[in-house]
Amino acid sequence: MASHGVRAGGFGGRGLARMRRAMLAACAVLAAAWALPLLNSAYAALSLRLEEHFHTQVPGPPARLALGPHGRDIRFAGEIGVGTAARLAALLAAHPEVTRIHLTSEGGLVEEAAAIGDLIAARRLATYVPDYCVSACTLAFVRGAGRYLVTNGRLGFHAPYDPGLFGQVVQADAAAERAAYLAAGVDPAFAAQALGIASDSLWIPDPARLVEARVATELVDTDRFPDSTLDDDPSPAGARAAILRALPLLDALAERGGILDALAAAYLDGYRAGLPEGAALDRLRARAGRTLARILRGADDATWVEAGRVLLRAMRRADPDACLAIGGEGDLLAAQEILADDAAARVLARAAGPGIRAEADPPAPPARIARDCAGLIAAYGEALARPGAGAALRALASHRIRPAREATALPR
Repeated sequence: MASHGVRAGGFGGRGLARMRRAMLAACAVLAAAWALPLLNSAYAALSLRLEEHFHTQVPGPPARLALGPHGRDIRFAGEIGVGTAARLAALLAAHPEVTRIHLTSEGGLVEEAAAIGDLIAARRLATYVPDYCVSACTLAFVRGAGRYLVTNGRLGFHAPYDPGLFGQVVQADAAAERAAYLAAGVDPAFAAQALGIASDSLWIPDPARLVEARVATELVDTDRFPDSTLDDDPSPAGARAAILRALPLLDALAERGGILDALAAAYLDGYRAGLPEGAALDRLRARAGRTLARILRGADDATWVEAGRVLLRAMRRADPDACLAIGGEGDLLAAQEILADDAAARVLARAAGPGIRAEADPPAPPARIARDCAGLIAAYGEALARPGAGAALRALASHRIRPAREATALPR
């Protein structure tokens, strides 16, 4: 946790030359310190004084603060820097209906984080971490009236530090941070362990431990709150990057930018409408699946033979329901996730490449439609064993198969 701000200073002419000479001398002195197992107090004091004078560290861009859809939450994403708490106070004052703040932050200035925590506590806001909140950010998170962490989210802890020359980490006193954690009801043993982590390291506890230690009050699924995946960049470019992170297979469509732009635009619309993250990802997956199916249907027979081999390999590793979706719908997304290699991406890139038809006529139904995974696997194997398998594989992968259902009743 950085307890001091960093500023960009300016020098010119002879002042710049003097600064360079002074910094070279300081570096020579500090080089000896790096040879020591720990930076002793004399070197630490020198490093802090030099940094205070020369300001070698440039602050990052300001955190993004924005009102979420429907005006019920605030989205906070980025580094906690000078003036962040004042910006949040102004936004809260203008929107008294806010009840929750989404926190996504790598930390920053302790004093600013503590002030943000005071604002959260005064308004009795709930805090929610949709991805990560580490270092000083946790001081704000624990002040929430309800503290929610997404099931795969991360809270990170370490001892506070002051930034020395060129980013040297000088461990600072943790009394203020310890008091803040304890005042929020955090288990004292947990607070001691968290603040005992070296300043240049990071401890990310298991989510269950966070609830047990009263750091978080509840773990939540991605369908609980509005989506926060674009909080740091709610632009078309940010949406495009987000869908590629969620579905890496789509990167095979890099040459078909219009397709990616359409998927990204739909995802951005869902974010702006306040759709929960789980629902947004389900909708993205369904839309992408339909798009990939259309592309694959337009592939030539040689591409379909390659696709058939990939789909068959995935079906053999999948559970029965996934097997039917992969083989009966030609689901390359599911196949890629199961195989965890680039085989599906190669098929998609080939199907979407130049010289391929946009979409073929609907294929004729196969002569024999399999009703279970074993039957579908056998049908794929038989098709691949025959010459000219492309048409048969296209037919097999274009007819959705619903899992067989059983119904039983006890006799009266």
